[in-house]
Amino acid sequence: MPKIYTKTGDQGETGLFGGRRVSKDHPRIEAYGTVDELNSFIGLVRDFDPRLETVQNHLFDLGASLAAPADQKTKGASPKGDSPKAEKKAAPVGGTEICFLEGWIDEVEGKLSPLKNFILPGGTVTAVRFHLARSVCRRAERRVISLKEKEGVLPEIIVYLNRLSDLLFVLAREANRREEVADIPWTKRGV
Repeated sequence: MPKIYTKTGDQGETGLFGGRRVSKDHPRIEAYGTVDELNSFIGLVRDFDPRLETVQNHLFDLGASLAAPADQKTKGASPKGDSPKAEKKAAPVGGTEICFLEGWIDEVEGKLSPLKNFILPGGTVTAVRFHLARSVCRRAERRVISLKEKEGVLPEIIVYLNRLSDLLFVLAREANRREEVADIPWTKRGV
């Protein structure tokens, strides 16, 4: 049985799909590492709705795509990943997955009272877990955008993460609604 440790990362480098070695703080590693962290946070609330397992699978696919430089995903893809043909073949998430999130958001929002002001992360333990996952999702989105500035990223990845953070926000509110706990409004202090 192979061992879990390989010792190949002991000098602060790791391998990407395709064999290229980069520093463990490379923007690509930061991006897919933060997506992996997000996936772990979603694991904390997965029992809230079985569809969250689908989201975790999407994130795993998305992370695997980020672990492959654009020129490794498909032959002919540019280093910036801006070949539309290459992007379409390589996209780990796309219109179907984004519509899945949007439909879910619409469904949940239909149960919630309209927001009249900003709310603080809080309420039930489950709501707080969703808010934590949302915060990590926003960080993952920032890391992916940083990577996009350097090496290119499929645009569907950014859209998916943006929609997912919206979903996590409404699920936090839904968690409070189910337990009949009010959202906590932000109280603006005098300037």
